[in-house]
Parts: sequence; structure tokens; C-alpha cells
Amino acid sequence: MIEKDWSPLMLAYIGDAVYELYVRQKICLRQQLPVRQLHKKVISYVRAEGQEAALRLLEPHLTEKEAEVVRRGRNTKSRVPKNTGISVYRRATGFETLLGWLYLTGQTKRIEELLALIKVGEEEKE
Repeated sequence: MIEKDWSPLMLAYIGDAVYELYVRQKICLRQQLPVRQLHKKVISYVRAEGQEAALRLLEPHLTEKEAEVVRRGRNTKSRVPKNTGISVYRRATGFETLLGWLYLTGQTKRIEELLALIKVGEEEKE
């Protein structure tokens, strides 16, 4: 499969997994908590609202190509869950699409650079 054949929703599916693994790792390494509490913290980052907030932080740092990938993901038609606004959900999909694209194109250093800007779990660190 070549890059032009990748659908934004397939990229978002991969990107969602990339981001969830990153967040789980960060939270687990920063805090020793019961799994239920860890899960609750992780969910606050990986739900659509958390991903949309992450995208807002990253947007000023994106290259032109990365911003294009986000737009492609954001503009893709998909079913929006009832508990999330359409704008938030579409932007979260754009964020996931970017991470999926970076991952599948082997740009793991760039993923690390961008995700470091989000500062996952640092607000709880003392």
C-alpha cells in the first residue's frame, strides 16, 4: 500500500492507537496508581476533547505537509458519536490522522517532538 492510497480514517485508526499507547506510557511512568485510576487519567487525554486540545497546542508547530494531513483527516466524513460535538470530533480525527501518517511514514522522532509539546501527565507530577 502506498501513501496516496491511505484513507484518512485508516490513518486516524492507527493514530488513535499510537496516541493511546504514548499517553498510557507517560501516565504509568509518572504515577503509581491502581489501574482504574490510570484508565480514568488516560481517557481524559485520548477522548475527542483531549485530542482536540492537543491539536490546538500542536498547530503552530506543524509543517505545511502536516497541516495538510490534519485538514484531510478533519474533512473526512464519518459518524460522530452523540456525546461529542461535530467540530471537536472532526478536529480530533485530524489529530489522529496526523499521528497515523507520521507513524506509517516512519517519522517516529517527529511524533516524539510533537507529543512532547503536549506534556502528558506533567500537571500531576510534583
